[in-house]
Amino acid sequence: MDLDSESTATSIDENTENFCDNPTRDTLAEGLMGLIKPTVDLLDEKVRATRVSQLELKQCIESLSEELKQIQALQNNTVDLDAYVKKLINAKQRVTVLTNVLQNSQDRLNKIHMAIDKEVVKRKVILNDIIQDPSPSTSSS
Repeated sequence: MDLDSESTATSIDENTENFCDNPTRDTLAEGLMGLIKPTVDLLDEKVRATRVSQLELKQCIESLSEELKQIQALQNNTVDLDAYVKKLINAKQRVTVLTNVLQNSQDRLNKIHMAIDKEVVKRKVILNDIIQDPSPSTSSS
């Protein structure tokens, strides 16, 4: 048989055996694991620390909750804030109404000022016309 005619294809079983015993692949796998493992270990450590701190926080919250319940139980006089809230809402409504009234008044005053300014300009124009060109009918009287 010629060298060109020989088959170089191997079966999957033969490649599987070579895969397990291939020193290059083992070295690459060890190198990748050497790079990734410290990061994974650090991440795992941080996750554990976070879980521990969350448990501590949960215990602190539960403890605080119990203390607040005890304080609430010791205080017999609770303040009814509903009446004060209603008063504040009423005061807010009154302030809103007054604001609207004041805004409308301001708008009216601005319109009056504009009308006055227009009238003043008209009168100045009329006076300037009279002063510059007196008509004979007004001078004979």
